[in-house]
Amino acid sequence: MKLSDLKIGERGIIKEITDLSLSIKLMEMGCLPGEPVLLERIAPLGDPIAIKVSGYQLSLRKSEASKVILVAHP
Repeated sequence: MKLSDLKIGERGIIKEITDLSLSIKLMEMGCLPGEPVLLERIAPLGDPIAIKVSGYQLSLRKSEASKVILVAHP
């Protein structure tokens, strides 16, 4: 499952980030493998999205979110 596939209120756990340059940026912001994420908001036109990760809210474009692979949150 990709982060971009979540609906508001759904959770997942980061498994991997498929884009190397993006992965460095996101890991510096707390998006590490094994970290739980929660989709909090989606902009009216669908882009960007707001997720809660590492205790804060982070906004990502759908194109960036589609490169974040998740596993189901237990």
